[in-house]
Amino acid sequence: MVMPWLQTPLAQALATQQAHALLVHGPQGVGQLAFALALAQAWLCESPVGARASGVACGHCASCHLVSQRSHPDLRVVVPEAMRAEAGLADDDAPDDDGKKRKPSREIKVDQVRAALHFSELTAGRSAGKVLVIHPAEALNDVAANALLKTLEEPPGPLRFVLSCGAPQALLPTIRSRCQAVHLGVPPRDEALAWLAAQGVADAGTVLDACGGQPLQALAQVREGRDAAVWREFPRQVETGQTTALAAWPLPLLVDALGRLCHDRLALAVGGTARYFPGWLPRGGVDLAALTQLAADLRRLARHADHPWNAGLAVERWVQQTRQVLIGSGSGPEADRRQARTVHSTP
Repeated sequence: MVMPWLQTPLAQALATQQAHALLVHGPQGVGQLAFALALAQAWLCESPVGARASGVACGHCASCHLVSQRSHPDLRVVVPEAMRAEAGLADDDAPDDDGKKRKPSREIKVDQVRAALHFSELTAGRSAGKVLVIHPAEALNDVAANALLKTLEEPPGPLRFVLSCGAPQALLPTIRSRCQAVHLGVPPRDEALAWLAAQGVADAGTVLDACGGQPLQALAQVREGRDAAVWREFPRQVETGQTTALAAWPLPLLVDALGRLCHDRLALAVGGTARYFPGWLPRGGVDLAALTQLAADLRRLARHADHPWNAGLAVERWVQQTRQVLIGSGSGPEADRRQARTVHSTP
């Protein structure tokens, strides 16, 4: 069953599809992969609900069952090795040539694309067409992206593509130009909260806020042990420099959370409201120039946070650097107002 907030955009995409390739883009935590697979299931369904051109999948036929099991002969799902479990695919535990188990790649490599293109040239097994899902499309390395271009422009027979993407600007312009765009936004808060509550998430609003309104990301955080209590405590831990409590956090997640903390501190300093940590009451004033620079540094770091850094040193550095900027100097709201006036009056 597709998430409730995806049902309307799914029906609209099926009804308005004109191209053989769709580029589904939006925040990763709203269900891009689920949406792409729902499109594939509808296209391959043997008893679609409603008109054939725009009907959603029945969810009960043999084809729908095969798609749900990722075993349909006319569906190929291409994801990075590190995301195979998330996509419902069997893990690839193949060792390196030296016999050691290698770390799963977070890229989509050219060999994966070539295998998918070979699949596209085969005769359909049980349906009138074939579907190739690539998620997330920005994980295509340069060689893989270029290998995809010709088939994306001139597919062999009735082949449909779904590329899902959190950062469409990271794709080759030639890939974007060959696809019909489908935008997915952050779901309405009430729908997201109801869905999280049905998944057993307590105090779902706190986690949902910390995750930028992205319910799938919120659910993943809770399942990894970072529940509402952890997220409520996070701003205080950063303010007091408690790196020990944060040492186990994956660096990409920590960098993202620190960036969101900077966003909220900046919003509060100029008289706005906190978006990610609405219960946070920071102490003291803040240097807005230093805060803006820190936010930019964190955005740059986020692009390389998967690099094999020394995790302990990286956590220590960025938590302490964020702490120094957040606690700032001055005395509370009046200092913030002075900083805001300085920023607004600068030519």
